[in-house]
Amino acid sequence: MKRLVPLFASFALLLPGVAASAPKAGNVILVHPDGSSLAAWNAFRIATVGPDGLTNWDRLPGVALYRSHFSDGFSPTSHGGGTVHAWGVKVVADSYGTDGGAPITARSGADAPLLVEALRAGLAAGIVQTGQIAEPGTGVFLASSPKRADYGDIAASIVGSGAAVILAAGEKYLLPAGAAGRHGPGARTDGRDLVAEARAAGYAVVFTREELVAAGADVSVKKLLGVFASDATYRAASEEDLASRGLAPYAPDAPTVAEMTEAALRVLARSGKRFALVVEEEGTDDFANAQNASGLFEAFKRADAAIGVAREFVAAHPDTLLLTAADSDASGLQIVGLGRQAAADSPAPAVPATTKLGNPVDGVAGQGSSAFLSGPDRAGRRFWFGVTFSSPGDLVGGVVARAEGLNRERLPVNLDNTELYVPMWETLFGRELPRGSEAAAGR
Repeated sequence: MKRLVPLFASFALLLPGVAASAPKAGNVILVHPDGSSLAAWNAFRIATVGPDGLTNWDRLPGVALYRSHFSDGFSPTSHGGGTVHAWGVKVVADSYGTDGGAPITARSGADAPLLVEALRAGLAAGIVQTGQIAEPGTGVFLASSPKRADYGDIAASIVGSGAAVILAAGEKYLLPAGAAGRHGPGARTDGRDLVAEARAAGYAVVFTREELVAAGADVSVKKLLGVFASDATYRAASEEDLASRGLAPYAPDAPTVAEMTEAALRVLARSGKRFALVVEEEGTDDFANAQNASGLFEAFKRADAAIGVAREFVAAHPDTLLLTAADSDASGLQIVGLGRQAAADSPAPAVPATTKLGNPVDGVAGQGSSAFLSGPDRAGRRFWFGVTFSSPGDLVGGVVARAEGLNRERLPVNLDNTELYVPMWETLFGRELPRGSEAAAGR
């Protein structure tokens, strides 16, 4: 019987009516590969380390099955999902730090999202984003707006939030219309130069991978703004479209999400404060919605590398909680198996143009092109496959949240989207929030 006690304790939060030990205060890292479903993670594993291999994501010990519905229906949105994560309450799907434009109160009782509440409490905060600065997976943690498309106002709120680290793209939303930037002209209509305002507020400002690495290593840098593209660091288009324009899926001069995460953690760690860092790889969503399987695998490779950076930080700083989650299943990816590779020099077969249901099937270079080859299984066998998508857009699907580090046992196995907020808040503030309460989640 004694051997069952630790096992029972580890499942304390999974059983109704069983109390868990009080949370410990520490740092929080949330990595949000947008639109990433279990099926997509499985496909990435097969494509890279093989069906028997393990990615960084696979190695995270905590597992939660994620429920993504909103108060007005089932169809997910990134801005509604970001709002639920940052505030811990149910909202309508068309919300950016509001409930359809109406003010909301966070699950903690604060009138602010998680990172703003942390800043008000004297903690440190940061965001990392491969898309433009107002992307909601990170932006909603620092800003609220009646409309998701008010990029200029949202960007101004984020830059003025006081977050120690802001690494993103979207330079055009930071500069006045017509003003020359490092990556292109500005597009703001209010005449404000948010880059100049950030410098005046004490931020070191960087624009390239090399500048980011140098700033991350510079112990004098306490506040860091990174601006890495005019719009996004990736090009969300089909394989055929990118090839016709001679473009790679990602801008070559922009840092990866892993490189941004590493620099962000260096700056936040030397603040001497507990901190929260929210990281989003937006390409995992946008390449899926562009039906670009090759670009999607590159985006997952980058997201998994960022999880690896975060895991290394947790190993060195065990007072840190690492969470990963998505808020939807982007385009419903599935693998189309095409059989085993007969020999190492066997030519790749072409994938079928469509499935029997008529959905397009992607190979390495797009629809109907050469098949992908999996990584080897434990017996050294490799397999050909294609990738298909069920429907463009954000879908209800098999989303799985993961956890490692401090308080990871506080992530319940059955996770309503409002409850991702709970272990983050409890770790930052070292206190419990109500669980399983309809009123507490604003439903």
